[in-house]
Amino acid sequence: MSREKPLWKPSKQRIAAANLTAFMRSATRRWGAEFPDFDALHRWSVMQPEQFWTTLWDVAGVVGHRGGRVLVDANKMPGAQWFPDARLNFAENLLRSHDTADALVFWGEDKVKGRASHAELYRAVAQTAAALRDMGVGKGDRVAAYLPNLPATVVAMLATASIGAIFSSASPDFGVQGVLDRFGQIAPKVLFACDGYWYNGKALDCLGKVAEIAARMPSLERVVIVPYADGGDMAAVKNGVALADFLAPFAGEREIRFERLPFDHPLYIMYSSGTTGVPKCIVHCAGGALLQHLKEHKLHGDVKPGDRVFYFTTCGWMMWNWLVSGLAAGATLLLYDGSPFVGRGTLLFDYAEAEGMTHFGTSAKFIDAIAKINLAPVKTHKLEKLRAVFSTGSPLLPEAFGYVYDNIKRDVHLASISGGTDLLACFVLGNPIGPVWRGEIQSRGLGMAVEVLDEAGRPVRRTKGELVCIKPFPSMPIGFWNDPDGGKYRAAYFEKYPNVWCHGDFIEETAHGGYIIYGRSDATLNPGGVRIGTAEIYRQVEKLHEVLESLVIGQDWEKDTRVVLFVKLREGLALDDALAKRIKDTIRENTTPRHVPARILQVGDIPRTKSNKIVELAVRNIVHGQPVKNLEALANPEALDWFRNRAELNS
Repeated sequence: MSREKPLWKPSKQRIAAANLTAFMRSATRRWGAEFPDFDALHRWSVMQPEQFWTTLWDVAGVVGHRGGRVLVDANKMPGAQWFPDARLNFAENLLRSHDTADALVFWGEDKVKGRASHAELYRAVAQTAAALRDMGVGKGDRVAAYLPNLPATVVAMLATASIGAIFSSASPDFGVQGVLDRFGQIAPKVLFACDGYWYNGKALDCLGKVAEIAARMPSLERVVIVPYADGGDMAAVKNGVALADFLAPFAGEREIRFERLPFDHPLYIMYSSGTTGVPKCIVHCAGGALLQHLKEHKLHGDVKPGDRVFYFTTCGWMMWNWLVSGLAAGATLLLYDGSPFVGRGTLLFDYAEAEGMTHFGTSAKFIDAIAKINLAPVKTHKLEKLRAVFSTGSPLLPEAFGYVYDNIKRDVHLASISGGTDLLACFVLGNPIGPVWRGEIQSRGLGMAVEVLDEAGRPVRRTKGELVCIKPFPSMPIGFWNDPDGGKYRAAYFEKYPNVWCHGDFIEETAHGGYIIYGRSDATLNPGGVRIGTAEIYRQVEKLHEVLESLVIGQDWEKDTRVVLFVKLREGLALDDALAKRIKDTIRENTTPRHVPARILQVGDIPRTKSNKIVELAVRNIVHGQPVKNLEALANPEALDWFRNRAELNS
């Protein structure tokens, strides 16, 4: 019998008080189903989707008309319809409270702070919605935001949704072409943009880029400039107007006329990473986003009214959209914009202590980075109200699990979560009433029929395979923009296994019923025909103190594939034979000989997207002499230059 123990188990009191426990009681009273454990609840949620999603709607108190039908054409992927008779408004569900408690708290690094009550947020949305209506923005029109993670961004989104228009956002670190590649496809009427923003203590001007974007986007009728970092003169911005002037005629507006719309009415346009071409424009519906996020916040995250929820994100990452939905669960949103490493990584924990943060959301890379500089908030900060730590963006290494419990907080629910922009939600995520095992994502999402399939499409257990979803779920995209016959949409998710969503993650179900993700399946390595997930190598390499980050690819070599590892080392260190041997020995001892790289090379930087994901495929393309499209999608495209025509890769 294994002596392994979980890193954390919730107390009996915590389980009894959990939203998930209350939900199970409600479902039992309503349907007579019995739920001895979470697995039983999950089985019911996918076998009886009409009962599960109806119960969630009612328990969460969704504002709107549900209608009689829940799921039509359940055997079609894509093509299933959820709540076809429903009418609701997304913004109305996020603006239920009008009281004086905090709705939004904002820190812009250590430069700017602010807060807004629920009543103040409601009034700001009312004024912005009235201004948009006045200029003719209505149902189906697009409103874009080129903004930091500001309260004004939340207001712009809610105002857009309240009138039935479609919202789309990008962060101000995107270059001009990156913005045009995204917003240019959807032809917005209005663009909200900032004059500048703060990053790592420096004020960065935006108005030059905004002026160029406005000049090259003929659909824009108005550009609204939000003041933040005093970026300079906005006179050059075509159709530009200051936010205060845009809202001034509507200063007395106090009511919002919410448009009640069908469940599948478009809410957001999101974008694929765009590293292999122009980004795909993914259209998500209001009802799907609302139900999925209510489920994930309230049931999987145990977010309760009055909780104070934080996620480190920009407006170019779907975690921003996910965070904002916390308002529907009654939470206060703790917004942050800028570098997370101001104050050597302590500022976010200063924020957590000062504001009584209950849920701390970040990336696996941030946790790894603060571990490598030996940060120990458990010794320096009072985090008594912190109940959950969320991590996503890349697989959370087993050592990082231990770091969180040893150095952040012992009694905390650590939830590694994974899903994506494609579904605006999670396939696998946390379970607040279950144990946390080192290196494992706890569970499948409720209502998500997640399976692991081999190449022949057969379900497998405790073996690596493709992450798929075999039944429809409410936040499946309603389509791609400018894809009238749905061909691009079907090709993106349904080609590998017909009528099954193939997500593109290489994953394994564990003996505990949890999950380990080994990287993107399109980036898996195949030395000698054996599939290896890149995360299997990262887990070992990044244990070493000398290694800050790494990137691994499969290089075509002598009619096979060889594994090539690139490492970014601590400042002042150089890769010598001794360190290279230690890296190889660590990989060999903890994995298999096939995982050991044939070549290890030191690099100055690891190229990544603006949402902080490393770009293995882009590096692989460069190494093989193939073009990399849409460099605007990268946060540091110059990092790719090092990989071109390297002599070390030709021997």
